[in-house]
Amino acid sequence: MVKERLMIVGIDIGGTTTDAVALEGENILSLISITAGDPITAAAGALGKLIETLKCSLSDVSIVAVTGVGSSRLGGTLLGIPVIKVDEFTSIGTGGSFLTGIDRAIVVSMGTGTAFVKVEGNRISHWGGSGIGGGTLLGLSKSMINISNINILTKRAEGGDLNNIDLTVGEIAGGPINGLPANVTASNFGNISEEAGDGDKALALINLVIQTIGVMAVFSARANNFKDIILTGKLTKIPQADEILNGVGKLFGANFYIPDKADYSTAIGAAIHVHKKGY
Repeated sequence: MVKERLMIVGIDIGGTTTDAVALEGENILSLISITAGDPITAAAGALGKLIETLKCSLSDVSIVAVTGVGSSRLGGTLLGIPVIKVDEFTSIGTGGSFLTGIDRAIVVSMGTGTAFVKVEGNRISHWGGSGIGGGTLLGLSKSMINISNINILTKRAEGGDLNNIDLTVGEIAGGPINGLPANVTASNFGNISEEAGDGDKALALINLVIQTIGVMAVFSARANNFKDIILTGKLTKIPQADEILNGVGKLFGANFYIPDKADYSTAIGAAIHVHKKGY
């Protein structure tokens, strides 16, 4: 008797990392991430690592759902398994909605750059994007304080003080103005002190990027009469992100959600999309 193949593997082939998820129905069995330059090598490596982690065989995988910038390089099969290509924005929207249970929101993919996806029930569309993202953060960090590793950067930022870098509304107006609290940022890096250290600069860079993404997400949500914003991607794992985004949410009356497994959301979305289509 031939064993029924039940698993769907979702693979998100990014510019820097490749993420993969194994699903059985809608149950997440395993998540992995690898670094590989060539898309085909990355996809095969991610699939192989999942198989090894789960201690199963390739015959247990029915379909590979691929998405991301490198997915166009793959053919119709991967290691003998049928490949279905899923539009990246569909994967972003599907993943964010699935992980939160929210079906009317802006889903933000915070990666090397940033994508904004509109989810309204079964309708998913690309709303816009920005070049501000993780690539910006690490590029500026390398240039300013010679740090090009995100973990080192976030650790250095733990002792930082934004008062040594940013200009606030209170510093300009002498207090709150037109409903804006005095501590709201008026200008990122607009009041940098000669005494500012690397920790201050590290925190200010993180604040600049995360705050900018948050504000753009709010504007995208407002344009669609939404209040819910779902954040996904690698930048969601930055320790300072929650506090920064909570501040943006309170200021604009928006609801930010960072779901569990947000950093694997796009790979999950590709697999869920294929599962729901009944391939």
